[in-house]
Amino acid sequence: MVDVILGMQWGDEGKGKIVDFFAKNYDVVARFQGGPNAGHTLYVNDAKIVLHQIPSGIFHENIINLIGNGVVLDPVTLLRECNAVEKMGVDPKKNLYISERTQIILPTHRALDKANEISKGNEKIGSTLKGIGPAYMDKTGRNGIRVGDILNKNFTTQYIKLRMKHQKLLDNFNFQEDISAWEEEFFEAVEILKNFNIVNGEYFINNKIASGKKVLAEGAQGSMLDVDFGTFPFVTSSNTISAGVCTGLGISPQKIKDVIGITKAYCTRVGSGPFPTELHDEMGEHLRKAGNEFGATTGRPRRCGWIDLVALKFACMINGVTEIVMTKADILDGIESLKACTSYKIEGKEIMEIPFQMQKMEIEPIYKSFEGWNSDISEVSDFKDMPEKMKSYISFLNQYLNVPVKYISNGPGREQIVMVENI
Repeated sequence: MVDVILGMQWGDEGKGKIVDFFAKNYDVVARFQGGPNAGHTLYVNDAKIVLHQIPSGIFHENIINLIGNGVVLDPVTLLRECNAVEKMGVDPKKNLYISERTQIILPTHRALDKANEISKGNEKIGSTLKGIGPAYMDKTGRNGIRVGDILNKNFTTQYIKLRMKHQKLLDNFNFQEDISAWEEEFFEAVEILKNFNIVNGEYFINNKIASGKKVLAEGAQGSMLDVDFGTFPFVTSSNTISAGVCTGLGISPQKIKDVIGITKAYCTRVGSGPFPTELHDEMGEHLRKAGNEFGATTGRPRRCGWIDLVALKFACMINGVTEIVMTKADILDGIESLKACTSYKIEGKEIMEIPFQMQKMEIEPIYKSFEGWNSDISEVSDFKDMPEKMKSYISFLNQYLNVPVKYISNGPGREQIVMVENI
């Protein structure tokens, strides 16, 4: 049996904490897509750590953590992460497994990412410059190097062949930056990576499922960044939705049971791209500061706005979401009037669907207003003690989305999650 946790907005929904919260109920936590642009923030014994590639179950002693074939892996970033995890008293090699089919991000992938983004000028996508897009391009172009390849004697020859191909592309961009230091640390990290648990991922996880183990598939980024269904071309390079679990881990759809969707109580977005409910006023700045909305991986300030229920309902539909966890509900404390976007007005017509190319049209968000609860909910541990106005807000979301909000996160701490009951 496999349950899925994924983001339903433009990423940064707080998935790391939620995976960490649910992980105790599972035997395996598996990442199925994305790369080191994902930053899942956890607080362990009051200490903050940001995981980029290691699954968020790593701090649970008896849980197996698998990096699936749908991920693109940067060995240098992985090594840094493992060192950070070790400093917190956990041996990552003990319970961390890596699929041999996982694609590797090379130093030249990072260079290509940077060169390509620079060439776009004012039309930048907003890439994190981690080499993720170029790595996925080599995967689909059937040129990529995979984790299993590092164990072969001809790995260096394979690397040089691909590097030479990349160099021709970099020459076309007139990219002059010296990446020899990147290559040096890359090969040092690869040597250490050889000592990790490298497995045939699809057999590994299917054998666990067959033996009755419970698996939690952990998504990165968010549904609105999906390469097919997101706000293309301002998207990531992988399928971030629940369908990506099957191709990213090698399991069949019938193995998936619950899909747990994570949404903030408002909306954020990093980088370029359409964002209908974005606020450019004092309220947007308030949300940014109160929510500490700066990228866990990049430190970039996030664009902030009211919750977009049109996009959220779309995400529920394409993912088959069975329950919702709302994060950062406490950030709305003290706001007198809240808003939720319930439809879009485009060329004078009101619609409740995500249009084909949002960035090429004027979208006016149509809002429903709510009275704020104007009180501190961060210390509340039982839903019956939540303000009535908040309960009304949650009740409306349940009716609009036709999917229940089952949990509310009311602070960054591990224990600050409240189960929703009796609405």
